[in-house]
Amino acid sequence: MATAPDRLLLRLEWKVVRRLDGRLQGAHRTAHRGSGIDFTGLRAYSDGDDARHIDWNVTARLDEPHLRVFTEDRELTVWLVLDRSASMAAGRPGRGKHDVLAELALVLARLFGRGGNRVGALLFDTGMLRVVPPGTSRRHALRIGAELERTSTVRGGATTDLAEMLDAAGRLARRRALVVVLSDFIGDGDWERALQRLARRHEVVALRIVDTADDVLPEAGLIVVEDAETGEQLVVDSADPLLRVRFREAVDARDARLAAGMRRAGVPVHRIDTDRDLAEALVEVVSRTRDRSP
Repeated sequence: MATAPDRLLLRLEWKVVRRLDGRLQGAHRTAHRGSGIDFTGLRAYSDGDDARHIDWNVTARLDEPHLRVFTEDRELTVWLVLDRSASMAAGRPGRGKHDVLAELALVLARLFGRGGNRVGALLFDTGMLRVVPPGTSRRHALRIGAELERTSTVRGGATTDLAEMLDAAGRLARRRALVVVLSDFIGDGDWERALQRLARRHEVVALRIVDTADDVLPEAGLIVVEDAETGEQLVVDSADPLLRVRFREAVDARDARLAAGMRRAGVPVHRIDTDRDLAEALVEVVSRTRDRSP
């Protein structure tokens, strides 16, 4: 009998993976030359180059420093950093942020795995950390799905420490890797400094999962507003014009801080709305990523 992750992956393979297969391969390949197994030639030494790659025989013959140039290994290690905190429970049943995160994780694990890349996952909530070591097979993608099902988000509790989540990813990914952070980025901690540390060693991409409830205050009179992370509740008049203006200003300020922090860290951030078609959203991510490439 098929498990819930298996049924979900079957649906996603039909609706999303087939439409995206091949598009992601190479979309996040670093532009830097590496020290992989494929020798591609020589070039003159420039200031700032790694002296360890100097070909001394050619340098002596030409009386000018030359480097041996290699292409990077084709296989890529991908780490999915999956935010399982309480705020990810927001959204309508069956299509909340945690549902979209699960779909994204399965699709990315399957797509990168089909290309021969190894995909691992870090499932994070403050006080809880689960790790799925890198693998490539369909069964491995299902293992990530099973861990997501086991660590379903729970409302209430401590506010997510985003810095702790990013530092945990840095400790886990010891060799250079592609790190894809899937989160709503609602939380505390000096996450910008942690993100900069992570981006210095790895290629990092942020997929920010957003629900309408994050951005819009419904105009419904007296309502109970609940902090998605701590569970704290407050009764407010949603029709109050001043409250609505302040809410909008707070949302705009939050978005501006996030965008500025990502920009300073050199990390592209892509917004994934819960009501958006997943394949279309990922095609747009790939297109924007390629447009940034040098």
